[in-house]
Parts: sequence; C-alpha cells; structure tokens
Amino acid sequence: MNNYKLLPALISILQTRNLTQSAKNLNVTQSAMSKTLHQIRHAFHDQIVIREGSNFVLTRKGEELMQQLPALLQELDKLYLPNTMDLTNCCRKFSFASSDYVAQAVLPAICHNLERHAPHAGIQYQLWQKDQLAALSEYQLDLVSTIAQSIPANVHGKMMAEDQLVAVFRSSHPQCADQLSIDDYCHARHILISGGGDKDSPVDKALAAVGRSRKIFASVPFFQSAVELLLKTDTMLTTPLHIAADFAQRYDLQIRALPVDIKAQQYYLLWHAKHHHNAEHKWFRELCYPHLKGHLERTINQGMKLLHTNK
Repeated sequence: MNNYKLLPALISILQTRNLTQSAKNLNVTQSAMSKTLHQIRHAFHDQIVIREGSNFVLTRKGEELMQQLPALLQELDKLYLPNTMDLTNCCRKFSFASSDYVAQAVLPAICHNLERHAPHAGIQYQLWQKDQLAALSEYQLDLVSTIAQSIPANVHGKMMAEDQLVAVFRSSHPQCADQLSIDDYCHARHILISGGGDKDSPVDKALAAVGRSRKIFASVPFFQSAVELLLKTDTMLTTPLHIAADFAQRYDLQIRALPVDIKAQQYYLLWHAKHHHNAEHKWFRELCYPHLKGHLERTINQGMKLLHTNK
C-alpha cells in the first residue's frame, strides 16, 4: 500500500531542494529528513533529487512530481472543507416518503419552492410504510414525514405537531349524532386505509382492551379513494384530525371525537444520520419542514373548531 504520509516531505524537498531547510519547515531533524528521503526514493523507484554541492537537482521524475503534486494535494485538501450549497447548480433529485395525503396536500407547495430556488433539482416521492423506519439506512431516502413513537439510533428528526384520531363520515350518515357512542362506532362499517404509514391501528388495540372490535367494510390504499367511498356509502373513516378537517372543508363530511381514549400521535420529519451534515440535504429539509409543520398546525386548528361545534 502506498505511503501517503511521505507526500508533505516530498513536496517540501521538491520546493526547497535543501534537506536542512525542509527539515526546518517540517519541524524534524535533518537525519529524520534524510531517512524520509530514502523512503521516498524507494517508494517512487527513482532518486527524485540528486545532490549537487549543498543543494539538489531534480530528476525527470522529480520534475514531473513538482508539476503534479501541488494541484493534487490542493484537491485532497478540498475533501476537508465543509459542504457548500449552490442552488443554481444543484441537480440533485431529493427522495421523500410519506402518505398519499401529504403528496396531495403539501408536496405541491414544496415543489413550487424547490423549482423557484433550485430549478435543476427534483423530487422522487414514494409511499412510506411504518416498518421501514427501523432500517432507514437501507433505503435511498432523504426525508420521511411520518408518525413515530420513538426515534431509532442514527436517525435525526424534528417533531412537527401532535394530533388526535377522529371519526369522519358523510352528513347523511344514519349515525350522524352530536356524539359518537362506542356502540355506534363498533356497529358502523369502517373504511381502512392501507397505504402510507400507520394511522389508526391504536384504535383496534384500544377497542380490544375493552372487549370490543369494529367492522371493516373496505380497505383502500389512498385517502382520496377513502373519501369517495365515504361520500357514496354509510361508512366511517378513522383518521388524524388534520386530515379529517382538510377533507371536511371541501366535502360534505362530519367529524366526531372517538368514543375511546387514544394517545395523541406525534408527527416527525426524519432523516438518517448519514445525511445530517450534507449541505444540500440540510437546505432541502429546511425547505420542507415549515410547509409540513404549517399545514399540520393550520388543519389541526380547523379541526378543533369543527369538533367544538359538534359538542
């Protein structure tokens, strides 16, 4: 294996062509410098410098090294510089994972700002599944927006908001009462959303704890398809309040508090430690965070007002 530790001494000898001066520059003894020169000659299979009086004359190999090494070491030095970000030249395709709801409700605003500030960059979006978090390092993902109860080692994150689960259904639903009883809830037919993370499994655990269960009428992968089913059938969807509030603003839907106590869910923006100090990644996550947090806070506030009107 090549001994790269010899390079600083080699450059000094090539520049000064004087062992005494090179030893002084590197703060070593002249005998140590002579030993280093012997190692350099052995490593490069060439004399490199030939003594002529009190100085040295460069060999052909020495002249070549004199031309090449300074630029090479300058490039190596750049490896130690902190990452910098040039938005106008950034061509990175950032990978982001969350639910289809985030893709519909928040991603357009993120893409708008990305295009405005980094016109050559792009986004690759994919649906997130809760079991991926423990092995985040294995996925080519820059950011994840999801519910999390605990953060694995080597994963960084910022909490955005806490939200509660609620029931949502169409206004003409036969169980559209001011309050939802546990009997109403368990006798209803439910829509289950299978894609984009873990949204409502705590409900089944809470019901099981009191010896109850719910009936699943249909399971669909996307929020928009679930809303279409709610509008056309006497079904019920259990979903985070901010999502229910957003849809209730646009469709003829009602929101009710759940008849069982469920711990509030914490929403995080997460990334693996391997990306933490990368300048482009830092810029991207700082771009995404206020959009995601702002949407959560705004729609949760709307949802709380809707819940209050039904009490």
